[in-house]
Amino acid sequence: MRDTEERTSRQGTELRIMRNLGYFGYYLHVHWGGRNGKQHILVELLANGSEMTQRDLQEASCITSASLSEVIAKLEAEGLVTRKRSETDRRQLTVTLTSEGADRAREVLRTRKEFEERAFDCIEPEERERLAETLDRIAARWEELERGEKSLRSEKGDER
Repeated sequence: MRDTEERTSRQGTELRIMRNLGYFGYYLHVHWGGRNGKQHILVELLANGSEMTQRDLQEASCITSASLSEVIAKLEAEGLVTRKRSETDRRQLTVTLTSEGADRAREVLRTRKEFEERAFDCIEPEERERLAETLDRIAARWEELERGEKSLRSEKGDER
């Protein structure tokens, strides 16, 4: 009976953690800009001298080529970036922030900083450090699990 209670309690705790992580992911996407949306692309460009090749931008953004093209098209329509073909390699596109795009990227960085300052003001600095260390261990474990899953998929010929 005690083993069952412990297992149920542990599963409840793990479920609570997963639900919280899901909420945190949603909240970060909405309030911090995600890893593949317009805000992220603007900030990535600003951090890289306001100009990058579309290929480099894709690698830095964890986004598919088609999705990146769609995001860049939207940013271009808003006047925040321009695209032009490379003179040396006509297949390559260079994406450049406009001055309005750079202003928007700086605003995103400002609001991110404000969010970061408020997001953890409910816990002490020592608790933040412990949380960061715990999350580092979880991230390392999840990366290990992902490598194992990729290995199994490649053995089966499933290249997702």
